[in-house]
Amino acid sequence: MEDFILVAYFISIFILFAFGSHFFIMLYYYNKYKNVKPKVDGELKEFPMVTIQLPIYNEIYVVRRLLDSVCKIDYPKEKLEVQVLDDSTDETVDEVARICAEKRALGYDFVHLHRTNRQGYKAGALKEGLAVAKGEFIAIFDADFIPQPDFLKKTLPHFNKPNVGMVQTRWEHLNGDYSVITKAQALALDAHFVLEQSVRNNAGLFIAFNGTGGIWRKKCIIDAGNWQADTLTEDLDLSYRAQLKGWKFVFLKDVTSPAELPSEINSLKAQQYRWTKGYIETAKKMLPEVWKSNLPLKLKLLCTLHLTSNFVFPFILLSGILNVPLVYIKQSGTHDDYFAFMSIFVLAFIGSFLFYLYSQKDIHEKDWKKRIYLFPIFLSGSMGLAFNNAKAVIEGLLNKRTEFVRTPKFSLVDKNDSWKNKKYAKTKVSYAVIFEFLLALYCLFGIGMSLYYLEISAVPFQLMFFVGFGFISVMSIKNLLVSKKEKSK
Repeated sequence: MEDFILVAYFISIFILFAFGSHFFIMLYYYNKYKNVKPKVDGELKEFPMVTIQLPIYNEIYVVRRLLDSVCKIDYPKEKLEVQVLDDSTDETVDEVARICAEKRALGYDFVHLHRTNRQGYKAGALKEGLAVAKGEFIAIFDADFIPQPDFLKKTLPHFNKPNVGMVQTRWEHLNGDYSVITKAQALALDAHFVLEQSVRNNAGLFIAFNGTGGIWRKKCIIDAGNWQADTLTEDLDLSYRAQLKGWKFVFLKDVTSPAELPSEINSLKAQQYRWTKGYIETAKKMLPEVWKSNLPLKLKLLCTLHLTSNFVFPFILLSGILNVPLVYIKQSGTHDDYFAFMSIFVLAFIGSFLFYLYSQKDIHEKDWKKRIYLFPIFLSGSMGLAFNNAKAVIEGLLNKRTEFVRTPKFSLVDKNDSWKNKKYAKTKVSYAVIFEFLLALYCLFGIGMSLYYLEISAVPFQLMFFVGFGFISVMSIKNLLVSKKEKSK
């Protein structure tokens, strides 16, 4: 049994280290291309027809904010069509109908496309809207976004190059300082956009359309096979199909699209589950196409790292579980060479820290030091989400079909705002929450055991696992009870 545990732990840590090496690759490219910015081939001299698609599903709290913000975009009315792709099943339908009528009376071309089924979910709605879209270019914003007035004038000039198929902007956070949950998410998303998206784009690697805050050439979408609903990340899927067809993407780090982050833990878990499983589904679908293509070997390898990055979660979970029996095994004193060798893998942690550090320094020059203090909290949260996301990985590998569960939006921007008296919040306890709570107790036992045997070096990571699983499970249960109580009033 000891040998089995040691081998399993080695495999887990080695895989985490292998994926962690991706951070060093990104840091290398970041330093190489940090002064490179996307070049605009001329200015916007003509105003092409643009369709703005707004896919929504039961968004009563944010839909007016979204539609009002679209009307503030600086662009000729006669060259702008707004499609509200409404799959709602509640009073949002009537609210959208009223707002669209108001906007049409003001001279805006608002089209309310309400479906009575959710066939294909978001991908299905986008595809049906595209079939009747008037625009040569298609901008997409989710319900929790507020488009900037200059969005079109800053993105459209990049399409002067005929091979550019999509332009993605960086997400900004309306409620990044709302709570510790949103602060940790902001840290993670900043790193994704500032380092991963920007660096990959500058280095000529594949990037992803992030599902919102971007604009497509309609011809590119159709040429790549249109929207498809066989994965939960239709945006990533289409991105790879388009780039394999030879279309080029542009990422604009300095052009932002503000959005609201999930402020309630169960909403965040649903979002992370969908993203994680969708990545696995897309990897299974697109990696064979990547390796059959004529892409250079380096690009194929980096595409593989990109699409399979979420495979880390089952091994994060496994390493956390194995940490406890390893303390017992270490007491035997017969595996000192093994444990000395395993210390090398701490380099992955260093790479991860530097990855998030540089992203904060890049866009938060004044207060990046204050923000990077959140890194241990973010890391603990990632560990706490390991069970939730590992489940998504396994179900993706097993081809288990699940519903597209959208992330509820509550219009929480100011710290005085609250989701507690609003609908859409989850009210049922799942078995996953129970497992997360039991894992927290298990890790607490591991901390006590490490202190008893004076294995102090094991305590920090066990403590982060305990804090992560404890916070995720307790907050999940607490929020479920609060939501259930409010709905019963």
